[in-house]
Amino acid sequence: MRLVFGLVLMLGLGLAGFAVYMAKDYMAANQAALDAQRANQGPAIQTQPVFVTTRAVNYGERLTQEDIKLVAFPQEAVPEGAFSTAEEMFPQGVNIERSVLRSMEQGEAVLAVKVTEPGEDAGVSARLSPGKRAFAISVDVSSGVSGFLRPGDRVDVYWTGTVKSSGPERQDVTKLIQSGVKLVAIDQSSDEDRSGATVARTVTVEATPRDVAALAQAQSTGRLSLALLGAEDDSVAEAVEIDQRELLGIVEEKRVEVKEEQVCTIRTRRGAEVIEIPIPCTN
Repeated sequence: MRLVFGLVLMLGLGLAGFAVYMAKDYMAANQAALDAQRANQGPAIQTQPVFVTTRAVNYGERLTQEDIKLVAFPQEAVPEGAFSTAEEMFPQGVNIERSVLRSMEQGEAVLAVKVTEPGEDAGVSARLSPGKRAFAISVDVSSGVSGFLRPGDRVDVYWTGTVKSSGPERQDVTKLIQSGVKLVAIDQSSDEDRSGATVARTVTVEATPRDVAALAQAQSTGRLSLALLGAEDDSVAEAVEIDQRELLGIVEEKRVEVKEEQVCTIRTRRGAEVIEIPIPCTN
């Protein structure tokens, strides 16, 4: 009986040792496979926190702490102008909020071009580039491209007026005076997300002080018209000037002065008759 018990005990110990050996071998094989898989995957993706909106926000709204949250973005996919810290988003404190310049959907990254500086309202001044000024141009349905203008569009500005020609008469002329001027507001709205055609009475453009003076002079002496540029058009318009003669294809006649040949004579009297005799002119 004792012999049987001893044999069973030895057999049990052998089986247990074999099971431990097999489990150890299995775990080593799994670890090796896991290490190989990690090596094939390459290094882990580096991320960076970026503020995104927690709800859809519209033009002119104030961004509060409740409207934004931090989300991990792949560093290579972080858009330019994104905010990664609360100090960048609210540099003057959480009570000094930014205003929305462009509508954003929920989960969209908050970028510097989509919001104002801290404490500013979403007005025209927030859209002006450094060194630029805002200037209002009066338009109607024909000069304002039938109301299809929106803030952010670029236009060419044409002047039509009367100028003095080479002669005593005056003629009508249309001339391109500014090219690629950016619109910052339509009437009293600077919302780029406005939709639909609206016949505006004024458009506000962004220009340098010198260009503002040129536009003011042109508006006071003639009529301004706008031509809308394509969204992807980066060409620079050449100088353009059209008058009535060129428009109608009228060729101006050039007057040719014919110089009369000078004839010099002397008069002699022969009795009662006076005779003129030609001689070379000395002057």
